[in-house]
Amino acid sequence: MSNPDGDRLFMKSRHRVKTYGEVFTPRSMVDQMLNLVSHDLEAGEGFVDKTFLEPAAGDGNFLVAILQRKLAAIEERLDPAIWSRESLFALASIYAIELLQDNHRDAQDALVNEFVRFHEGHGTRCSSRTDLYHAATFLVETNILHGNTLTGRSPDGEEIEFSWWTRQPHDPSMVKREPFTFNSLREDGAFDFAIYGSYEPCPVQHVHRKANADA
Repeated sequence: MSNPDGDRLFMKSRHRVKTYGEVFTPRSMVDQMLNLVSHDLEAGEGFVDKTFLEPAAGDGNFLVAILQRKLAAIEERLDPAIWSRESLFALASIYAIELLQDNHRDAQDALVNEFVRFHEGHGTRCSSRTDLYHAATFLVETNILHGNTLTGRSPDGEEIEFSWWTRQPHDPSMVKREPFTFNSLREDGAFDFAIYGSYEPCPVQHVHRKANADA
């Protein structure tokens, strides 16, 4: 029997619903929707790198569900020796925008916490002293952004800028970061990579170091 409280659309306040149209999709509905793309998400070739964009992230319920499925598929299908690497690429494949600041913070925290929970549950250190943790946090902060999806701009009026993470064919542990604006996805050509400088490839576990070195 379903739980009416667990399955209802959750709201934080009537004011937020009225002002922002904010409601939260129950987990049962999230799972039903993700079942429709389960092949791409957790079974098909290259499933780890298949990208997902959530234009209204809320507090991250969709994002966490996507990550959980990818991590479960990694655990089931791939060698444990590459779980750390592949889990970072799984994070790199998840993008989102959220309008409200508290939701944005909660969504980022929820993704990082799920990532840490997975690794520590398998005996892999993922504390704030590890590259694994810092790389994961950097990817989440780069991919889960605060802004307005309708305008494609951040709260200070700047273009929302994402990064495309390209796994290098000669070495599956290496990634190349190529920035682009969200609004470029609305255009016929898509991806305004040429306007922004790309980064040299680096190990995915060191994306945070590369960003600091290039700052």
